[in-house]
Amino acid sequence: MKHIQKYAIILVLFGLVIFFSFLSPYFLTQQNLTNIFVQQSYVIIAAVGLSFVMISGGMDLSIGYLISVVGVTTAALLKWVGLPLPVAILAGLATGTLLGVFNGWASVKLKVHTLIITLGTMTIFQGLSYIISNQSVILNLPAEFKYIGQGYVFDLIPFSVILMVLSVGAASFILNFTWFGRHIYAIGSNEEATRLSGVNVNQVKMLVFSLCGFFTSIAALVLFARSGSAASATGPGTEFTAMTAAVLGGISFKGGEGKMWGLVTGVLILGVLSNGMQLVGLNTYAQYIVKGFVLLLAVGFDLLQKEGLSKVSRRA
Repeated sequence: MKHIQKYAIILVLFGLVIFFSFLSPYFLTQQNLTNIFVQQSYVIIAAVGLSFVMISGGMDLSIGYLISVVGVTTAALLKWVGLPLPVAILAGLATGTLLGVFNGWASVKLKVHTLIITLGTMTIFQGLSYIISNQSVILNLPAEFKYIGQGYVFDLIPFSVILMVLSVGAASFILNFTWFGRHIYAIGSNEEATRLSGVNVNQVKMLVFSLCGFFTSIAALVLFARSGSAASATGPGTEFTAMTAAVLGGISFKGGEGKMWGLVTGVLILGVLSNGMQLVGLNTYAQYIVKGFVLLLAVGFDLLQKEGLSKVSRRA
């Protein structure tokens, strides 16, 4: 029973795949399944960054506009300034990482919950993005840049999926095999006890937000390279999808638990839902309603699990 509860999310994913394969003959095709992975690759990478913050007991609502800032900055450096592609990409990654550092610094210095901090920085990033883009769309990005989101390795594996796998692998290694990962889980479980045990909690929080900014920057490059153009309106909304997928995949709002395989499964469930609903003819607004209910169900399931664990611990 315990294993069924633990891996129930995988059963849900397979159930959805079977369900939509009956509803549409186009769903269970190689091309469509590849499209799902390509479309969700940037979401998974962004959710990887968000997961570090959530496991540590925090939240980052700013990643949508952080994606926007990184995307328009990289595009502006390529098209308007004329920087070489590697330099522009490094500048974009550095920009996102520094914005993540700013989030961490603000949360540590102001001693306010990260939900409130990132709600404020989200607005700052929004204004910054529109100033950088001059409220215009940057078109015709170089083909070398678009390869990040549109290219294939050996004409077989999407390059964006390779970046996704590398990001998930790196995050899994950090969380499961390093002292830093153990400290992230410990802070999410009990911040005060972790501080009393000698861990520099503020330093860990700063590093957590830095990692969130870095992975979100990679997601931004994939998203903007796939679209082939850059606009400030691209990116916002990703935070909602990533947060829903994280909770659906077993990363608690209260922190202290969560695995990368669950996170990836959560994103794929949302991707299959979105893709399947499009194939059967449901419009975008209906999809919003379904995704909203999915988030509510995920939060409810998370709370039920927490209550169950607390009852077991009290009995013990």
